[in-house]
Amino acid sequence: MRRALAIHTAGQWPRDRRVDRAVLAWDDRHRRRIRLVGEGGTAVLLDLAEARVLADGDGLELEDGGYFEIVAAAEKLIEITAADGHALARLAWHIGNRHLAAEILEDRILIRDDHVIADMLEGLGARLRRVERPFRPESGAYAGRHDHGHDHDH
Repeated sequence: MRRALAIHTAGQWPRDRRVDRAVLAWDDRHRRRIRLVGEGGTAVLLDLAEARVLADGDGLELEDGGYFEIVAAAEKLIEITAADGHALARLAWHIGNRHLAAEILEDRILIRDDHVIADMLEGLGARLRRVERPFRPESGAYAGRHDHGHDHDH
């Protein structure tokens, strides 16, 4: 099994040295230690001192000089919008009060699809739309300061 030595931000590693890639959901992209198996069968061990978020397009530098690409899987999400900024902020408060992972964008919030939360949000006046796309939630106030510099508003 190959060992990953470092994580390189999307666009900051030589794609021509990619040996394989793995498509991972959010839960599998926030890790300290994980054994990954790529689509081509390459097995990689990632063993970090502390948990990190592996972002879409990041490259794990392998001990033999190759790179293993991380791809964010599409997940079932709920896109939340509201009548105005104040109403959206109020919905964000309710989501945060329940400690839910959320991707906060300028004009909408994305959370994992959960019918109980969806019912609550609709009761609070939210407009909901189910979507399937990669999930990129906020890392939280106490998380590491690692910033991938991605434009999250796709």
